[in-house]
Amino acid sequence: MMPLKNARGRFCGVMGLTAVLATTVAVNAQQTSQTLREAFADDFLIGAALSTRLPGGHDKVSTSMIAAQFNQVTPENCMKFGQIHPQPDRYNFTPADQLVAFAEKNKMTVVGHVLVWHNQTPDWVFENAQGKNLTRDELIARMRKHMEAVLGRYKGRIKGWDVVNEAFNGNGTMRRTKWFEIIGADLLEVAFRNAHAVDPNIELYYNDYGMTGGGKRNATVKLIEEFKAKGIRIDGVGMQGHWGLGGPSIDAIEQSIITFAKTGVKVHITELDVDVLPGRKPNRGGDLTKEQYQKEVDPYRNGLPDDMQQRLAKRYAALFGLFLKHKDKIARVTFWGASDKYSWKNNYPIRGRVNHALLFDREAKPKPAFHAVMRLKSK
Repeated sequence: MMPLKNARGRFCGVMGLTAVLATTVAVNAQQTSQTLREAFADDFLIGAALSTRLPGGHDKVSTSMIAAQFNQVTPENCMKFGQIHPQPDRYNFTPADQLVAFAEKNKMTVVGHVLVWHNQTPDWVFENAQGKNLTRDELIARMRKHMEAVLGRYKGRIKGWDVVNEAFNGNGTMRRTKWFEIIGADLLEVAFRNAHAVDPNIELYYNDYGMTGGGKRNATVKLIEEFKAKGIRIDGVGMQGHWGLGGPSIDAIEQSIITFAKTGVKVHITELDVDVLPGRKPNRGGDLTKEQYQKEVDPYRNGLPDDMQQRLAKRYAALFGLFLKHKDKIARVTFWGASDKYSWKNNYPIRGRVNHALLFDREAKPKPAFHAVMRLKSK
């Protein structure tokens, strides 16, 4: 297969499967006694972000597993501005249409991602025909036109949208993006008002990473309180779960879940994965050979050893134990990728590594982490 573009616009390697292996995986998947979507049916939606290729039928083993295990899907890339609306007068709806059709066929809820984001948004969005920055009113009109086209096409078929993504810095200040520079400090208010006006029946979410930190958490709480005071709808907060084996702590995650829920919105655990690889390290001034350095930062190219499988399983069990504890506050839990084969963590922050961040391996088989999560529902 060709390399697959991941959720951050980078490329991750895709390992091929033989016909024999595909058959074996399909049989194994069918023999699993209970699925995630069955086990958590009374708790919260359980979802996965899908790459553009999956709904198109390029990997039938993976799509079969996804249909069986999940009851919610989010597009990794195909509804982002740059992919769905690459040029002023051209929309590319085909991948998004396929994803929505796949979800409907398999009775899955769709959450759209994303309407306003500083990444993967073409320069033309902010410029006039002469290449100069638009005025505030012109950019707001362009935002509204985009929402009318995209929300209008999927009206009644998508439950909710990440209206704005990653608008805050870690200290809680607004990120200085092109959207912010032209529209101003009320960017989020403008975006949420427009989305609601275009489709009053969809749920509206704010989504960000680092939401266990006080800066972003406090800024988001302030945003919700100001919205409510002004009569602006916001239905949920997406806490991106790009976490690791050692952090953030369960206590820190719990504090944010409780804090957001107290504002009256539902909490969405989004973009969930658990990084098992070492962080980015310098090559000690060139002390290591290329092969030695590769082994140090990418130690599990041939598979995750048993001790690491158990660490990953323990981490996922702790996370889902917390989610179940607060299931009254949580609307959904969405993994960023359905299996290790399609995880963006294979390429971030160092290209070409082999990560093992999800519940299903590269052959779409359940890992010990999957069974650890499922055991929580059998107690």
